[in-house]
Amino acid sequence: MKMQQAYDFRDENDAILELLSPLSDADFDQPTGFKDWTFNDILAHLHYFNWMADLSMADEDRFVTEYARLNDLRDAGATLVEATDDILEHVKGQALLTLWHDYYPDMSERFADADPKHRVKWAGPDMSVRSSISARLMETWSHAQAMYDHLGVVRVNHDRIRNIVIMGINTFGWTFINRKEEVPEDVPYIRLTAPSGEVWEWNEPSTSNVVEGLAEEFCQVVTQSRNIADTDLSVSGDTATRWMSVAQCFAGPPMTPPAAGTRSTSENNS
Repeated sequence: MKMQQAYDFRDENDAILELLSPLSDADFDQPTGFKDWTFNDILAHLHYFNWMADLSMADEDRFVTEYARLNDLRDAGATLVEATDDILEHVKGQALLTLWHDYYPDMSERFADADPKHRVKWAGPDMSVRSSISARLMETWSHAQAMYDHLGVVRVNHDRIRNIVIMGINTFGWTFINRKEEVPEDVPYIRLTAPSGEVWEWNEPSTSNVVEGLAEEFCQVVTQSRNIADTDLSVSGDTATRWMSVAQCFAGPPMTPPAAGTRSTSENNS
C-alpha cells in the first residue's frame, strides 16, 4: 500500500507551486516576516532539506557526508541561508523554482513506495520514513506561510494538515523537555475543526484543560507561524495555556514564537 503522507507532501508542494509560478525573478528577492528570509531563501531551504531527506533514505553514507559539508560551512562562519545558497550554487528565482519543482514529485513517489517504518538518519535522532516525510510536509507548510502572508494571499488549506496537527500533539512533551521543564501529566483535550468541516478530537474530553478552534490555526501555533494571540483558538487551563504559548513541533533548540501582531496576511497586498 502506498504511503498517503507522501502524496499529502506532494499536494502541498503543488499548491505552493501555483502560488509562486506567476512571480518574476525579482519577486523572489522579497523579504518575508520569517527572519527576513526572502522567497529565494525559503525555497532553497526547502529544496535542500527535501534532497537531504531523500538522501537519508537512499544513501545513508552520502547523507552523512553532505550534512557534514553543511556543518563545515556553518563552522566556518556561514549562516544556514548562506551555506545552503553555496551548496545550491546560488541558483535563484524561477530557476530555483524549477529546481525545486523538478525534484519533489519523484521524491514523493520514492517515499510513497518505501517501508513507512524503516529508520533513517537525520540531523537529530533517527526517525521512521513516515515521520521523515511528515516532517517535510510540516516544514514546507510552515515556511510557505510566510510567502502566502507576504503576498496577501489567504491560504486555502486541506485536510492533509491533519499530519501537522498530529505532529503538534505528539510533541506536547517535547515542548517542555526541550526547555528543561517538567512535562505536565494533564495532557490537554484537543478539539479542532478541519478545513473540510470535520471535527477532530484527541485525548480525554475536558472543559478546563482544552484547546479548541480551527485546525489550521493550531498548525500555525505549533509550527510557530503565528503567536497564539493572533488566532481565534480557545485555550482553557494552565497546562494548555503554557503549552500553546511556546509550542514547538520541530526539532532544534527552544525557539520563541513570533511576537503578537508580527505575523499575519499582509493587508497591503491583499
